[in-house]
Amino acid sequence: MVLQQFNLVSRLTALDNVLAGRLGYVPAWRGWLRRFDRRDRLLALECLDRVGLLAHASQRADRLSGGQQQGVAIARALAQRPDLIVADEPMASLDPNASAGVLELMRGIARSDGVGVLCSLHQVPYATAYADRVVGLSHGRIVFDMPTDRFDRAAFEQLSGPPGTEAVPVSAA
Repeated sequence: MVLQQFNLVSRLTALDNVLAGRLGYVPAWRGWLRRFDRRDRLLALECLDRVGLLAHASQRADRLSGGQQQGVAIARALAQRPDLIVADEPMASLDPNASAGVLELMRGIARSDGVGVLCSLHQVPYATAYADRVVGLSHGRIVFDMPTDRFDRAAFEQLSGPPGTEAVPVSAA
């Protein structure tokens, strides 16, 4: 999962935060002592490289920009070697440039790494620019599900409903 709040441990390095994604794969004592084996460390470094943050591996998370912190959160998700990444408003607290960068990164991961991405967004222009499919929800019910290139004014108007209406873009692997 990639959340709108990065959920990083601010006093730990970017590398240590990515290694947190490996906690479910190591004995508890290794996690508590942060004693990950070489294979896990190399994987975490590869994940940081994949999101363009390898040079920041030893930097504390609280010293990174918002976009960089979200990149570390994405790298942490990748370190779990997922088949699917679920992202809930991953650019909610980012500026427009960083938002576009995060969504471009996730689209690239979906296309090149074969990882499915299910992303909840409230900004329809981002959904139509970066997703392969758009699923419109209203009050917990699907109002439409279509390829992005078929998303039109009529579909958009179905989203103009009461509060709680959102678009969920889906990037297929």
